[in-house]
Amino acid sequence: MISDTIVFSAAALAATMVIAMAMLKGWQGWLSLKSRELDQRRPDLEGGNAAGMARIEIADLKERIRKLEAIAAGVDL
Repeated sequence: MISDTIVFSAAALAATMVIAMAMLKGWQGWLSLKSRELDQRRPDLEGGNAAGMARIEIADLKERIRKLEAIAAGVDL
């Protein structure tokens, strides 16, 4: 038969999994809330429109990629 220890261990593991999943769902909800708050406040903070900021961010990312490619190729900057 199944011992009491195995039943207790399985129940504790199941409870831990349920708690972990609930906490993960809450964390993801909190992150999406903060993301929405930042998206709403960003144009006000920067003093510009979202399209202009997106172009600046893309240009910054392209520059970072160029630097990383140069590092990978062994070129000193």
